[in-house]
Amino acid sequence: MEKTYDLIIIGGGPAGLAAAIYAGRSQRDTLVVEKGGYGGRVKDTGEIRNYPGTISDSGQGLMEKFHLHAQSYPTVEFCRSTVTGIRKEKGLFTVDTKRRGSFTARSVILALGTKPRELGIPGEKEFVGHGVAYCATCDAEFFKGKNIYVLGAGDQAVEEADYLTGFASKVTIIVLHEKGHLDCNEVSAQRAYKNPKIEFVWSTTVQEIKGSDHVEALVLKNVETGEVSEVPADGLFFFVGMVPQTDLVKELAECDKAGYLKVNEKMETSLPGLYAAGDCTQTFLRQVVTSAADGAVAATASERYVKERGQLDEILSPGSPKTAFIFYNPYRNEDISCVGELEKKLGGEWKFYRQDISRQDLLYRELQVKATVSVAFYQDGKLLEVKAAEQC
Repeated sequence: MEKTYDLIIIGGGPAGLAAAIYAGRSQRDTLVVEKGGYGGRVKDTGEIRNYPGTISDSGQGLMEKFHLHAQSYPTVEFCRSTVTGIRKEKGLFTVDTKRRGSFTARSVILALGTKPRELGIPGEKEFVGHGVAYCATCDAEFFKGKNIYVLGAGDQAVEEADYLTGFASKVTIIVLHEKGHLDCNEVSAQRAYKNPKIEFVWSTTVQEIKGSDHVEALVLKNVETGEVSEVPADGLFFFVGMVPQTDLVKELAECDKAGYLKVNEKMETSLPGLYAAGDCTQTFLRQVVTSAADGAVAATASERYVKERGQLDEILSPGSPKTAFIFYNPYRNEDISCVGELEKKLGGEWKFYRQDISRQDLLYRELQVKATVSVAFYQDGKLLEVKAAEQC
């Protein structure tokens, strides 16, 4: 018989690994599916100095600790494959993979992360791996003694440009804004200004990337004057933001206009049982510490969901008696009073269950109930109707 996991985590970055640690600590049968190396994009960070308890470590080193921690739990399994589809049928999720078949779970956490934004500049795709790059840590060694350019003005662009000067002979940062206007933090900006290997081209964008087998020149355009010029270049690094890797689930859960998954404080998506954590969500801060926290919340919330789902399925099994679920808000005195009156009214004919929506909101969400106090009536495990209290 095919195994049904309590939880499948898609993505092995800091959010996914933190979720696996929390799930393992609770002895839940868990599967982590990761298409690449465990640790996500954090592995490309040369030095991390802001993760609590870690004065200094490489991204690779910190993620190895996360991975080893998750591996220490016997109920956590790992699978290297690409997820090709996710669906939910009869309360269970099926996760399809490219080479390892399909897996079934009672809940799923999406820790999908992000990927570098592509601008679609002529020559960009053609020269990827041949002078066009998106990761300084990955590709810096290929540009030793070279003249390279960096496109972007945020923290990542300026900090990576500084890193690249350890390899390249010259690094020129192309900035869309006017002179002196960078989007990065002040410490990084001052460090870049003082670096003799770094130069800036202001109010400029890249119009085209040229070359034969490798990048040889860039066509630049000044956005203020409209002047176009061609400059020799051995390479171009893009640091112009990230996009979420959520194409797989855009038809399954609600996303914002940029493609980030919408979640609530419990990391729940719009589909019950499906959670999202880390950089793929609509969040204010994208750091290792916040991704790990998201993973912990998602794992804990998914555990409560599975328990609540199991309780509901047991109560509403075929042949079950006439059952009434009373939804109420415990922070409203009028709700508490109304629940007491309803229990007296329904006690003889119906077996009733109180549903404190601040803690037990699964059925409330699934039925799309909008108000409290409301009652859902079931017979033989099948929904009869949902009524507001004044109609009962």
